[in-house]
Amino acid sequence: MPRRGETAVVPIDADGRGHGGPKSAHGHRPRPPQQQFRPFRPWFPFLVPLFVAANVGFFALSMYVNDCPAHAAAADAALGGAAEAPGCLLQSDLGRFAFQPYRENPLIGPSSATLLEMGALETSKVAKDHEWWRLITCIWLHAGVVHILANMLSLLLIGMRLETEFGFLRIGTLYLISGVGGSLLSALFMVSNISVGASGALFGLLGSMLSELITNWTIYENKCAALLTLVVIIALNLAVGILPHVDNFAHIGGFVSGFFLGFVLLMRPQYAYINQKNSPLGSPRGKS
Repeated sequence: MPRRGETAVVPIDADGRGHGGPKSAHGHRPRPPQQQFRPFRPWFPFLVPLFVAANVGFFALSMYVNDCPAHAAAADAALGGAAEAPGCLLQSDLGRFAFQPYRENPLIGPSSATLLEMGALETSKVAKDHEWWRLITCIWLHAGVVHILANMLSLLLIGMRLETEFGFLRIGTLYLISGVGGSLLSALFMVSNISVGASGALFGLLGSMLSELITNWTIYENKCAALLTLVVIIALNLAVGILPHVDNFAHIGGFVSGFFLGFVLLMRPQYAYINQKNSPLGSPRGKS
């Protein structure tokens, strides 16, 4: 989504030329070398890749704790041979890191009990047992390979662009607060189920993109394409809410949190202001 602010800005003086200077013998002022001014300094994105690495690391840890083969063997012993417990997915290849049976977790990941042990969000544990930390830990857990792949690809595509434009401090703050905002709304409405995933924080980034689009509307070259692209991305991610252990309440809570935070954190000067600020002293300051 290109912006006019991403191109070079060259201040002009009153007669439409560059900076003033001595005129030549023919009465023409020689054209000075243009000094490109780029109003938005790009940042090197490192925080979003760190977030992705942390999410992948926690998923690997949850699979280690899950230990499907050991739990399957214990289930077989408890059944006493009366029935055969379902086998773990890819047990011969992954060993301890094997996934739960597909009919138990279609997202190809750990069991619900393991997610709850690792810090998944459950309303009763937050409200009755005062385990408030689950509002934060659930952001870093994922229900399966399908779940984490969808979230991390979206985080890289959206987060890298935002961090490049606005820096790690703003985007990191927005990501964490939006994730907690999604967890709070999920805890209010998802009373009977557990919830995990970075979807709330991811939707916070999407919400901030919408507020940033509204705030910086004048610097977008193709406004309709930018808005349509954002709406399609939001709709596709909302559709993911039908998957198990993933809820749209976290999506909505994160989106609303990120939307309002975006007006505060992603505010930046408009194109006309930047051009005027970097014009030579004494040049006309008309309206644009």
